[in-house]
Amino acid sequence: MTRFDKMKLSLLLLVMSISLSSCEAIAGIFKAGVWTGIILVAFVIGLIVYFISRGRK
Repeated sequence: MTRFDKMKLSLLLLVMSISLSSCEAIAGIFKAGVWTGIILVAFVIGLIVYFISRGRK
C-alpha cells in the first residue's frame, strides 16, 4: 500500500466514523433498553452500600 492509499483509507474511515457514530450510538443505547441501565445502577449502588457497611464493622 502506498502512502496515498493509506491516507485515502484513513480519510474514508474517519468520515464513516463521524457520520455514523452519533446516530448509531443513540440507537444502540435505546436498543439496550432502560431496564438494563436500571439494573446496572441498582447493582452498583448495592455494591457501594455493601462495601460501606462492611467497612464500618
